[in-house]
Amino acid sequence: MSIFYKAAGWGSIVAILALIVTFLKQIIALVSQLLALISFLMFAIKIIVVLVFVALIVGVGFMVFRSWNANRQAKN
Repeated sequence: MSIFYKAAGWGSIVAILALIVTFLKQIIALVSQLLALISFLMFAIKIIVVLVFVALIVGVGFMVFRSWNANRQAKN
């Protein structure tokens, strides 16, 4: 093993460490981007769920209004 140290010196070890650090930085950046994507998708799903419930409430209100209006016209 000492033959490799004498032949390459400390430069190769420093280069390998620099490559490892760069690779870890890229992995951290990728995880950060994936978390941002997941949070955006969760926000979009929440907005869709809220809009569906609003549409449901409006639909039920419309049906109640039609029924009330039909009963009022039937009395006249």
